[in-house]
Amino acid sequence: MSNSLLFAFVVFAVVMFFTPGPNNIMLLSSGLTYGFRRTVPHIAGITVGFAFMVGAVGVGLGAVFIAYPVLQTILKYGGVAYLVYLAAVIAMAEPPSADKDDRPGRGPMTFWGAAMFQWINAKGWVMVIGTITAYAAIAAFPWNIAIQVGLSLILGTMSCIVWALFGTALRPVLTSPRAIRAFNVVMAILLLASLYPVFMDA
Repeated sequence: MSNSLLFAFVVFAVVMFFTPGPNNIMLLSSGLTYGFRRTVPHIAGITVGFAFMVGAVGVGLGAVFIAYPVLQTILKYGGVAYLVYLAAVIAMAEPPSADKDDRPGRGPMTFWGAAMFQWINAKGWVMVIGTITAYAAIAAFPWNIAIQVGLSLILGTMSCIVWALFGTALRPVLTSPRAIRAFNVVMAILLLASLYPVFMDA
């Protein structure tokens, strides 16, 4: 294993995981709206879902998307539609109260919802493709995939926790429903702005 290549991959992964993107923006909003404890399933879903996607693409699933480019197009625009829906949900989110907590459709994203979202997350695909292609020589196969999956789990967990805690830390500051609504509207706009690379690539 090349230490320089491993270091380069870690730097790449840290930048990609910790910089703003759909996952991090949603975690920030969820931490503020629902608190850290209720956001834990969302964190776990992102971390496990993305690491699984790295492993699946690394062992050959990526070849399917290369052979059938239409699948990439379907995922891309399906992801766009879902992100627009999520932006609307975030913009309208309010702090849960005793008489609202049990309403259907309310609450933070579930583990499975967050895990499945990774497959239609544009930034996630950029990360996976960069991880598998640019740094495939990090070790001999299949150890390269195992290393990349392991680092994705570690760095992904750290990043998700940081963003969710950041949102939770804002709870004592943004105490009024109007302030939380305004914050969530800004997060929704940023989430929509994250779609810019998708349309530039179209």
